[in-house]
Order: sequence, then structure tokens, then C-alpha cells
Amino acid sequence: MDKAAAAKAPLSSADIIAAAAPGEWQRVDAQDLMLVDLSDGSRVAIALAPAFAPVHVANIRALVRAHWFDAGTIYRVQDNYVVQWGQGDDDKAPPQGLGKALPAEYERPAAGLPITPLPYRDTFAPRVGYSGAFPAAADGAGKDARSWMAHCYGIVGVARGLTPDTGSGGELYAVMGQSPRQLDRNIALVGRVLDGFEHMTALPRGTGALGFYEKPEQRTVVKRVQIAADLPAEARPAYEWLRPDSASFAKWLHLRANRQDTFYARPAGAIDLCNAMPPVRRVKS
Repeated sequence: MDKAAAAKAPLSSADIIAAAAPGEWQRVDAQDLMLVDLSDGSRVAIALAPAFAPVHVANIRALVRAHWFDAGTIYRVQDNYVVQWGQGDDDKAPPQGLGKALPAEYERPAAGLPITPLPYRDTFAPRVGYSGAFPAAADGAGKDARSWMAHCYGIVGVARGLTPDTGSGGELYAVMGQSPRQLDRNIALVGRVLDGFEHMTALPRGTGALGFYEKPEQRTVVKRVQIAADLPAEARPAYEWLRPDSASFAKWLHLRANRQDTFYARPAGAIDLCNAMPPVRRVKS
């Protein structure tokens, strides 16, 4: 493309993100950054979401620091659904009482979770948008208004049994397919994968029921899980998300919903909540 053509070319999503001012980015708190190291040397970075599920996130941090996840495995990979990891052993209990069932943190008072609204309709909730780096939904009004995180790609949840308050955070999953929004408000959601998800999603699918691996040797070993704040400062990875209340996010969102360039001849004029998650970038510590 020559200079004249480049000057006339419409802005791309990448252009908007690259031009965003430093103050429009929010750093992930090191206490909320969970690092999952796999046996092949790869790493998956997850931002925890204490504003949505404070009791579960606190227990997950404690489980990490008690080394519960270390030497665990990825034992379930269900195509177009979830990848799940932990110890995968009903007979193995977490230490120090950390395996106790926690209250069902499926939704929160909306007053405590400010949401930047998405100006397009949603199938599953009357109001949707973004709270920090996380996709969120809400309903009700006044003191009865409630908010919750939505099941989008890369969102991390707490595996549980049939009874609502049976999850401790000792077994986790991440959504790896078309967003199963029907699960919203039925499972505690605790975070979002920020980086390295391909190391989980590219794994062979489990051939057992619900995508569980039928043989132990099929499982991928989780070497260790750490909270970034527990690492020396120079060893901590760092991530930022584009704040959904920023001008650059608004421009980016509008462009995502209204693509009209040399490829897109007919703009959609709308976008789904899960297809416009706040952009994330890795930065220097």
C-alpha cells in the first residue's frame, strides 16, 4: 500500500489500541494474577476477579499458596465447551480445611459492581457491559439490582456438583468454545484467562463422557500454580487491560460493531458481549 492509500485507509482495531493513552490502561494487581505453569514449560496467565466472587477468590489464593494445584493435571477437555484442571480426585482433600464448600457467589448487588454498558441488545440479560476486564450482566432496579459475570471465552469458573454450594475453587475450568451463557448465575465465575490459553485449548479432546480423559497418561501435568505477588518483582509478568470507560475503548467497540473497510462491505451494526472483551496486553513489570 502506498502512502496516499495508507492515509485514506480507515483506522483498524489495532490502530486504536496502539494509540490509546497510558492512562486508559489498567494494570492487573499482582495479587489477582494467577500463573499456571504446565509440564511442557508453557504458562497460562489468569486475572482473578475478587469483586465478583470474593470468598472463592480468597480460597483460590489460599489453595495456590498451599500448593494444592501443584502436580495436578488437566483432566478434562470437552470440545466447544471447557478445559478443566485441579487434582481431579474426589478422595483427595485440600489441606487446612480449604476444601470446604463455599456459598454460591453467582451474583452480587449491582451497586458494588459498576458496569460500562454495551449499547447493543443481549439474549440473556436486560443489561450487559464490562466491569474492569470482565464481561458482566445485570438486571433489576434500585436495591434489587443484581450483577454477575458472563460465561464468555476464556472466563474461569469453579467446578461443582449438583448442589449449588459445593465448589471450593479446588477444581477450575475455563470456557473454550462458543459462550455457554446458559450457565450464567449457575456457577461461581472467578477470573479470565489473559495469556497462553492456546496451551490448554490445543490439547487433545477427552474421549470419555463430558470430555474427561479415560487414561491417566492422557492428562497434562500442571507443574505449579503461583500468585504473581509471591514472585520477586523482577520475575513477575505484568498485564494491562484497556479500561472500558475510556474513550479509546468506546472507539474500539464502535469499530468492532461497525466494520466497513475493504473487506467488510456490510457492517453488522451490533456486537455480542463476548465478542468485544476489553483488550489485554503484556507490559514490562
